[in-house]
Amino acid sequence: MDLKDALKSYFGFDSFKGEQEEIIHNVLNGKNTFVIMPTGGGKSMCYQLPAIISEGTAIVVSPLIALMKNQVDAVRHVSNNESIAHFLNSSLTKTEITRVKNDISEGKTKLLYVAPESLIKSDNIDFLTSVNISFFAIDEAHCISEWGHDFRPEYRRLREIFERISNVPIIALTATATPKVQYDIQKNLNMLDATVYKSSFNRENLYYEIYPKKEVEKQIIRYIRTKEGKSGIIYCLSRKKVEEIAELLQVNGVNALPYHAGLDAATRAKHQDMFLMEEVDVIVATIAFGMGIDKPDVRFVIHHDIPKSLESYYQETGRAGRDGGEGECIAFYRYKDVEKLEKFLQGKPVAEQEIGRQLLNEIASYAETSVCRRKMILHYFGEEFDEKKCNDGCDNCKNPRNKSEGKDYVVNLLKTIEALNETQRSKHYCAFLAGKVTADMKAYKHDQHELFGIGKDKDEHFWNAVIRQSVVTGLVRKDIETYGVLKLTDEGREFIESPKSFLLIEERDYLVTDDEPVVQSNKGGAFDEALYTQLIELRKTLSKKMEVPPFVIFQEPSLKDMCLQYPTSIEELTNIQGVGNGKATRYGAPFVRLVKDYVDQNNIDRPQDMVVKSVVNKSGLKVKLIQNIDRKLPLEDIGNAQGKSVDEIIDEIEAIVSSGTRVNINYYIDDILDEDNQEEIYEYFAEAETDDLIEAYKEFDGDYSEEELRLMRIKFMSEMAN
Repeated sequence: MDLKDALKSYFGFDSFKGEQEEIIHNVLNGKNTFVIMPTGGGKSMCYQLPAIISEGTAIVVSPLIALMKNQVDAVRHVSNNESIAHFLNSSLTKTEITRVKNDISEGKTKLLYVAPESLIKSDNIDFLTSVNISFFAIDEAHCISEWGHDFRPEYRRLREIFERISNVPIIALTATATPKVQYDIQKNLNMLDATVYKSSFNRENLYYEIYPKKEVEKQIIRYIRTKEGKSGIIYCLSRKKVEEIAELLQVNGVNALPYHAGLDAATRAKHQDMFLMEEVDVIVATIAFGMGIDKPDVRFVIHHDIPKSLESYYQETGRAGRDGGEGECIAFYRYKDVEKLEKFLQGKPVAEQEIGRQLLNEIASYAETSVCRRKMILHYFGEEFDEKKCNDGCDNCKNPRNKSEGKDYVVNLLKTIEALNETQRSKHYCAFLAGKVTADMKAYKHDQHELFGIGKDKDEHFWNAVIRQSVVTGLVRKDIETYGVLKLTDEGREFIESPKSFLLIEERDYLVTDDEPVVQSNKGGAFDEALYTQLIELRKTLSKKMEVPPFVIFQEPSLKDMCLQYPTSIEELTNIQGVGNGKATRYGAPFVRLVKDYVDQNNIDRPQDMVVKSVVNKSGLKVKLIQNIDRKLPLEDIGNAQGKSVDEIIDEIEAIVSSGTRVNINYYIDDILDEDNQEEIYEYFAEAETDDLIEAYKEFDGDYSEEELRLMRIKFMSEMAN
């Protein structure tokens, strides 16, 4: 049968897409084949059609059970024969496995989908050596490479297993592969002789945009409300965040469901099918969702958290607009998320850490770049692209940012880091360069240094931008183990010796600096500096009168939120970030009076643009936590019972205390700190101007761990503020 006739007969298409026909000929001619084709390009056809028209059974190695089921269902739809395709994995019963093997032995099965973990089992190898194999196909072949974004060790044993089964050709397929990953895959499979078919990675119909990560939940709800009835995927890095976002969308009238590895297989399959059948509009998922999901009309992909690599990002955004129609790819970004991902690398082998850091640096560069995002993605995959052809297909081409020569500024920054012996964090260098005298500056006598104020023609915000762009371009690195102290790289030292042109980009406020906490307000609106100044003054007056540090009364994020929401009653004050009933009742009256007078005097229309319902306060969990503390249970045991780390339990206690509820964890602190140490830390917080942990850590020269300082801060706030 002619190939085009076979295509029409089995799949109902009149013509092949791109290089599909050449690829299929290559497979049928018994040659090794390597296919790099973007999501939606028609990869599966490249092995399904040759398998159907060949003698014997093709073995398809696939990474996910859900993906196998999908593919098998799809192949069965093109044939009257249910036995034409099967999968072999851990989800099958013994009876089902026997049926699959019988169908293969009788020559009924043309495609057998296998998980790598099943393929390496000796009884499966023994069976497969006894039957006629047409060829091996490896889907999602990037899983072979440790440079790929989804490394699976079993994939690296595939060549050895294939050789034990049969000497037949291999076709490897992937939607993402940099030149480095491509070489690694071919080398590992011993198929450097393979014919390589590489399609363009450009997805012309996709639009790429990065948003600053502020008030993310509200922005997501607003965005989805403009896409009513359209299908979308929201990716989060943690299961907990997936559950939270799905619940938040549901209470705001969005038809959404969660999907992550913590759900049982039946629930995952049900949620996936509901999405495919359009019974649900939005899936909120970890990266486990979507690999090979053949839904052509996903209209938007949102990344709540920036992914760990550009490959992951490309793969996940590639699930939008597979039918060639509209596909919007929105990602929320702040550099602190990249730092958090860097922390997770600690404790891994050095080589893995290096690779991980490199991948994170590339995704941070992408998020912060001012050049065409499409050009940057394609360059990463070894493809040149003229940005004039982007046609406003990304935010940087649609709204270009200003650039100016910054070579001298970068040199001044690098010289300053070197002169201060690479011992400080970003904030200190920003103040030093701008000539701002702080308490730290005096303590270190840096205000007397000859370079102090060398960049005083610019403010600290500007210098923060110079630092970030120097980190992204590899001249400076942040040492995570020492709380983000800046260190020069070899490239940075070279730059001091022979400076080159360095174009500084006008910042788009993607960054949340150390002293600018994100304000999660419940109302939109511009930040009111004048009111903020008055609130700071009121807090200072009250703190002197009550003889407590200012931050005990209300912390800065709470004051900033008041400048967005303008609460004029105690009840409204409890909607402010970090303010519970206790704190509102105890300290709220003068603040509410001040805000009310300010609103009246300045004829302010309080922003009521869009009320986003928040998920019901999980007061039951809060009460349970307090009860467990009252029973003097160790925090580790409380965490284990809830599947949380001690860090997460401390986060929850901090939230309870900062909203005005008293919590007594003395029993736990007494076990880890003696009386003198407790007294020393307590006195520090009583006299400090800020409750910032980094400042406390520096004050004690690292004598106390972050956890010890956090626990003592809870004790202090609980006793002094509540």
